[in-house]
Amino acid sequence: MEKKKDSLLVINIISVAVPVVVAVLLGIRSKLDLGEWTRHLPFLNAIINSLTAIFLLVGLYFIKNGNIALHKLFLSLGFAFGGLFLVFYVLYHISNPSTSFGGEGFIRYLYYFVLISHIVSSLVVLPFVLRAYYFGWFRMDTSHKKIVKIAFPIWLYVSVTGVIAYLMISPYYIF
Repeated sequence: MEKKKDSLLVINIISVAVPVVVAVLLGIRSKLDLGEWTRHLPFLNAIINSLTAIFLLVGLYFIKNGNIALHKLFLSLGFAFGGLFLVFYVLYHISNPSTSFGGEGFIRYLYYFVLISHIVSSLVVLPFVLRAYYFGWFRMDTSHKKIVKIAFPIWLYVSVTGVIAYLMISPYYIF
């Protein structure tokens, strides 16, 4: 029981620390020169988000069919890709200027709705995903099932809206 309490404390610390560290890094006004390759990171992140959504859905399929091993594999892939996305997201934003959305009218409002809901949801989902992963990994099935009902749909939404936001802003990237 003490191990679970300690683990949840670590999850809480990570859930606060990650958004704070990302915000601090994104707040740095002078950009680092990490090379031209960083300009392709938004496209790579769209691929990562697409794969994450697929991994989540495939993982759901496997757990619905009782295959815990493959469920664990695909959710672990989704979890790892989420971490990779975060690293690439920060690398892009600390080394490239912000891109402004150039659309007008309804499409502009739609873009900002997708983007803002994506960002807010990504902040909200982190502690749920970390708990779901922890409970699932250590076979705390009752707790896992309970938290996944919250984590899964938000995580899937974040993955899908990340791709939509990229597709909407990609014509405005300067290469």
